[in-house]
Amino acid sequence: MKNKFSRRDFVCSAARVAAAFVATKDAFALAPQLPGAQVSLPVRLGLASYTFRNFSRAQLIGFMKQLHVLALNAKDVNDHLPADPLGEAVALADYAAAGIKLHAAGVINFAKDEDADIRSKFEYSKRAGIPVIVAGDPTLQTLPRIEKFAREYDIRIAIHNHGPEDKLWPSPLTILKAVKDMDPRIGCCIDVGHTVRASTDIVQAIQEAGPRLFNVHMKDLTNFQDKQSQAAVGDGSMPVRRIFEALIAMKYDGFVDLEYEIQPNDPMPGVTSSFAYMRGILAGLGYASQGPNS
Repeated sequence: MKNKFSRRDFVCSAARVAAAFVATKDAFALAPQLPGAQVSLPVRLGLASYTFRNFSRAQLIGFMKQLHVLALNAKDVNDHLPADPLGEAVALADYAAAGIKLHAAGVINFAKDEDADIRSKFEYSKRAGIPVIVAGDPTLQTLPRIEKFAREYDIRIAIHNHGPEDKLWPSPLTILKAVKDMDPRIGCCIDVGHTVRASTDIVQAIQEAGPRLFNVHMKDLTNFQDKQSQAAVGDGSMPVRRIFEALIAMKYDGFVDLEYEIQPNDPMPGVTSSFAYMRGILAGLGYASQGPNS
């Protein structure tokens, strides 16, 4: 019988083996923000809470502890980060007690071109101390009003692209064209899966976004033309190493958040595999964890 262990299989396996050596501390979360920690990783990995949309906040926190992830992009789904101030305060206390830091909120939709509605989204983020709002569907007409609030609150707006089905924001390049003359706090959240499905070169999009890139949603696909072909990161065709190299070269200071949208009732196997693969890629690039006790 012939050995069908492919080069890709070898690379994936090697990355996951390498991950075992860097997974025990805070290899991809918030090590630089811990007292006495050394800044070691040029790509900070986090989690989009939508990944665990079918689970409660308490379960989400438990999963994050298992994953050794302390960086969260929180969404008002289930009870992850409620929109009402009292519920939000309780959630924030739970995250603080667990050592989890929120760095982005969203995806948040801006359905109304009204000051009161838009201000409520900024107040939501301000209460949580969140510096980035990942915006799902702002229209071209709404952007100037959102820009006004971005200046007032000093909170960045990262418009999320949603692939070829999204007639307004299919690709990061579409977003960049629309916001190029706006306040520098208006930029994009590049969803790598939707980007490749829009026939956009993902590395080129990252490079063109430059300082207007505020957040990255990471996922993988086995077929760039098929939305349903999502897989654990490392099991598809996404050029993860090249993506990380591009982010490192431009000194990207945001987070790469895993958004694992499949298997919503049992995501942990794929989520664990995805983080292990990404850790392994970083280890392969020569970056290892240096936590406060290293």
